[in-house]
Amino acid sequence: MGEAVINRIAAGEVIERPASVVKELVENAVDAGAGMVEIVTAAGGKTLLRVSDDGSGMTAADLALAVRRHCTSKIADEDLFDIRTLGFRGEALPSIGAVGRLSIVTRHVDEPHAWRIAVEGGRETPLGPAARHRGTQVEVRDLFFATPARLKFLKSDRAEAAAITEVVRRIALAYPHIGFSLSGADRQAQSWPPARDADPRLARIAQILGRDFVDNALELDAEREGVRLTGFAGLPTFHRGTAQQQFFYVNGRPVKDKLLLSALRGAYADVLARDRHPVAVLFLELDPAHVDVNVHPAKADVRFRDGQLVRGLLVGAIRQALVTAGHRASTANAAAAMDAIRAGGFGGCAAAAEAPYRSPASGAAGWDWRRSAFRPGPAPAGFSEPMQAGLGDVLPLSADARAGAVPVDEEALRRPLGAARAQVHGTYIIAQTEDGLVIVDQHAAHERLVYERLKEALAARAVARQMLLIPEIVELPEEDVGRLAERAAELESVGLVLEPFGPGAVAVRETPALLGEIDIRGLVRDLADELAEWDTATGLKERLDHVAATMACHGSVRAGRRLRAEEMDALLRDMEATPLSGQCNHGRPTWIELKLGDIERLFGRK
Repeated sequence: MGEAVINRIAAGEVIERPASVVKELVENAVDAGAGMVEIVTAAGGKTLLRVSDDGSGMTAADLALAVRRHCTSKIADEDLFDIRTLGFRGEALPSIGAVGRLSIVTRHVDEPHAWRIAVEGGRETPLGPAARHRGTQVEVRDLFFATPARLKFLKSDRAEAAAITEVVRRIALAYPHIGFSLSGADRQAQSWPPARDADPRLARIAQILGRDFVDNALELDAEREGVRLTGFAGLPTFHRGTAQQQFFYVNGRPVKDKLLLSALRGAYADVLARDRHPVAVLFLELDPAHVDVNVHPAKADVRFRDGQLVRGLLVGAIRQALVTAGHRASTANAAAAMDAIRAGGFGGCAAAAEAPYRSPASGAAGWDWRRSAFRPGPAPAGFSEPMQAGLGDVLPLSADARAGAVPVDEEALRRPLGAARAQVHGTYIIAQTEDGLVIVDQHAAHERLVYERLKEALAARAVARQMLLIPEIVELPEEDVGRLAERAAELESVGLVLEPFGPGAVAVRETPALLGEIDIRGLVRDLADELAEWDTATGLKERLDHVAATMACHGSVRAGRRLRAEEMDALLRDMEATPLSGQCNHGRPTWIELKLGDIERLFGRK
């Protein structure tokens, strides 16, 4: 087998698509200490990829070695347990040159001029002088021309361009002090200048994910046994339909790790529906000797020496942040409500609201509204309550409402959720605050309150277990039996008692009483599968939480039930004192706040 064929086979592991090339080249630019990285693409990167930086550059000797396989200057003392750079394998540039037309122009700070080298389909051209101020420019044309079969498996130009954008965004989030620009014939230009703010990381997150995420994110900063977690996690009511907005970094390296994905899912387990996904940007910092980044040539997967420590830190930090957030809900809910109102019932009034007011008898003295077309008639029978005339099924809070003098507790107005003023359609509580109003879904809010009390009761005492008259024998592969045996103590803490029964089976002796009649075989197999895939057995706890959530749903105040003023105020006060009360058990908001200024703008008063 020739050297060129060997290089192309190796390139298949490193260079999967144009985005893989951009990832490797941009990481090299970051390692070189660049302050600005420019990326230019064409045809989704298939015909042109150009990455330029103002980093330290390479000497002529380094450049000659850079296009050779497994040649790298980034490993100190040949220690693979002390990786402190994004690149270290020495495979990217030779792999790119094996399947495309690669040219590199670079100038080191100590060199009098720049140097250029080219590799086309694995064939090198001699090193020669070139012109460049400083830094490195790597240009790749006709990617996969040497392996045309790979071209057939690429997606459309738009899809490949989007993948490149995603790669650059993920790297840019981790390095806010570096500027990035992305342009080309296949896209609209984008740029993320270096963040100069007091908190550059937060400024870069705002550049890429938008201010909405920043306004609805919880800051994290936790440390345990030498592992530090920082970053931002979104409120449960600020969620997405996919996991695309989840960013994980280990020592500055963007990764997509199953353990971290599982931990994030577990942290939001009882505040989000299973088909919704949180938004998060999380940074882990730990001793390089405690994490293996040399798992795959693409370097996107990592392995932790103590995965359970990392998982516990992430889950604990996010849950603590959610508890601290209390009743806080996403500001995006109020914005969506205002947009819906503008597009709906108030949309047709926009022009009228903006127009200057003129009376029907402009210029005529003594104009009287009683002569206009609008003449309010007597109230129909059964509508003596003024509040009922316009709102339908509304429950006034006081008999004094008829006179328009509802007493208000000034102290309650200063509370976050205000003072209850009315109940609309037997479902929504209207509360007044100092600078707006709050709308509360009484069923969703009370469901969360009951659920939190049930969880506290379960945590305060051991989960009640039901002993089986005859142990259930579940046959499983030997490796699954071993995994379940290792986690036997963890499973027992949530009510499932099992033990190995020979090399290929487990005996289940007790089950959680809260679950009642269950498919024991199916439960055990699901737990074994979860351990194999995620290295965690949260499925049983999620089932218990689901039962508690169902009990809370059926035991909470139903929609349509009329509440007294005292009951509504008590519900608001309980929400303010209960963790996670900003969303129900399914991730829906329990309340929305509309500021007075927004309401006034709807009516053209501002």
